[in-house]
Amino acid sequence: MSGPGAALRGHDAELREGLAELRARREELSGRIRAEEAERGRLQARIAALSERLARTSESLAGHLVARGELDRTIAETEAAYGKVPRPRRSPPGPGREARGKTLTQKTVNSHR
Repeated sequence: MSGPGAALRGHDAELREGLAELRARREELSGRIRAEEAERGRLQARIAALSERLARTSESLAGHLVARGELDRTIAETEAAYGKVPRPRRSPPGPGREARGKTLTQKTVNSHR
């Protein structure tokens, strides 16, 4: 039986060996696919959480920008109105009026001399 039967058995063995190798490669690839699918799921969850956080931050920022704009407008209006208020003229200190720079203790010391 060294003729066609042996050759057929040899081809059969090669075929089985090739199939076993292909199955092993398929299992390895399936493991990689499962790992990447798990990573993809984790990344999608992070993206969803970050998208929600981004939306909340953007909304908060918009509110703060509106509030700052209102404060800027109020400050500008107040400064403009303050500029229109007449101010009394300052006169130099005269008799009986103390200079504004002296402290209370200086005034007291000067009055006891």
